Amino acid sequence: QVQLVESGGGLVQPGGSLRLSCAASGIIFSAYVMGWYRQAPGKQRELVAEITPGGSTKFADSVKGRFTISRDNAKNTVYLQMNNLKPEDTAVYYCRARLGAEYWGQGTQVTVSS
Repeated sequence: QVQLVESGGGLVQPGGSLRLSCAASGIIFSAYVMGWYRQAPGKQRELVAEITPGGSTKFADSVKGRFTISRDNAKNTVYLQMNNLKPEDTAVYYCRARLGAEYWGQGTQVTVSS
């Protein structure tokens, strides 16, 4: 049974930082492309960042220079470090594992507000 469990969301002031984690089980984690997506109220789900098994990364233009993505294959975990957060980053953040088939986590809420 595949599980992706996100954690690390919460309420943060503009300019603050959060680190999201996604712990995977039931898959050969090191073989999967891992990604973070987000969905704000009334908007479509969008790609935030992605990392390949080889460590190549890509980011949405809106987060470049502020967010980083990394993975620890020994811990079956992918991270999203979010710095200089803005109110428009407010959304539910989802973890996705992709290798032909795809799997999603349940999401974690990030709210950026003063």
